[in-house]
Formats: sequence, structure tokens, C-alpha cells
Amino acid sequence: MSGALKDAAIRVERPAKTLRELALDKVREAIVNGYFRPGDRLVERDLCAQLGVSRTVVREVLRHLESEGLVANLPNKGPIVALLDIEEAKQIYEIRGALEGMAARLCAERGSPEIVAALEESLTAIRNSYRDQDMAAVLAHTSSFYQTLFTRVDRHVAWGVVNLLTVRINHLRSMTIKTEGRGTEGPLQMSKIIDAIRRGDGEGAQRAAMDHVAAASAIAEAVLSAQKPAE
Repeated sequence: MSGALKDAAIRVERPAKTLRELALDKVREAIVNGYFRPGDRLVERDLCAQLGVSRTVVREVLRHLESEGLVANLPNKGPIVALLDIEEAKQIYEIRGALEGMAARLCAERGSPEIVAALEESLTAIRNSYRDQDMAAVLAHTSSFYQTLFTRVDRHVAWGVVNLLTVRINHLRSMTIKTEGRGTEGPLQMSKIIDAIRRGDGEGAQRAAMDHVAAASAIAEAVLSAQKPAE
């Protein structure tokens, strides 16, 4: 056996994710999915026990989530799950509406059956996830739907902008998708986007995409208006 083959046989493979990254994923998911609610205190000692990691890892995770806007560090209180701000949410939806409307128009103008097929595949997965009440899967397949919308027309920069807001978008989306009737209305609105793209109706696709975002924005505003910090 050659030296290179011997080295390969005993090489320790690096884990796909570090312990810090795994802990970060878990806490972020717990916030987005509502396990930790806006206003909840995030006590380092409790998180260490829940996650099975050191206090150093927990502190790094909380600092990272603070940079994402999911955690706030309050004087004399410490880290809490950030309260979503209505004005900030409105701005996020304004950006979404403008960019998603543009992407939908370009998809319609591209006239590609492959784009339509990929969007329909994601929409079917979204509907199945609502049926199974798997909200994490709804979020994942919704992100896939929009990734297709942007990347299939080579709008990678715009998708990058949306990705920078993904955590906050999903935090908002995790609330709106749970509201009554959203499991029916949301996919129906998304199907209108696909229908317009299939017809090659750029203006209609843009309008349908922006209408979908506007509906989500109105729901989020109502939810946030009723939101109160946890005691």
C-alpha cells in the first residue's frame, strides 16, 4: 500500500458542522419555530444544560444570533428573544415585494417550462407539508420556491440580498404560516404566480408575487400588534 493510501486510511474526517454550528442551528430553529417566544429570557446556564455544550459555546451562539437580529441583550436582564418590530417588518416585506415581483416577471418573460415545473414541485411539497402540519418543512420548501424564482433567471445578487434577510424573513414567516387559513390561502396565492409565469404574463406574475407578499405583510402586522413580551 502506498504512503498516500495509508494516510487516507487513517485520516480523521472533519465533521460536517462544528459543535458551535450545531448549537447555533438548534437555538435559531427553536426561536424561528416558536419554542422560544419573543421576550423570553435566554439563560446561559439553562441553555448549557439543554444543549449539552459549554458556556463558551452558548455565549458565541447568543452573540451570533444577536448579529442576526433574533436576540437582544438588555441591560440588567441579559439576552432575550428579540421582539419583532412592526416598522422593521414592513421594510422587510417592502424589499421582498420589490425583488420577488421582479423575479416573477423575469421568470414569465423567460418562458421556461423547467422553471414552471420546479416551482410546481416546491408548491406541491409546501401543500403536503401543511397537510402533515410540518411547519419546518413548509419553511424549507417555501425558501426553495423563492430560490428557484431568483436563480433560474440568474438574479443571484438579488437572491443574495434576500438570503441576508432569510433568518428574519423566516421568523416572520413562521408566524404567518400558522394563522388560520394560511395553509390554503398561501399556496393558492403562490399558484397564481406560477399560472402567470406559465402564461408568459410578466405583469401578472409581478402583481401576483407582490399581492402574495402584501397579504403576508398584513398578517404579520396583525400578529405583531398583538404580540406581548413573555413574563
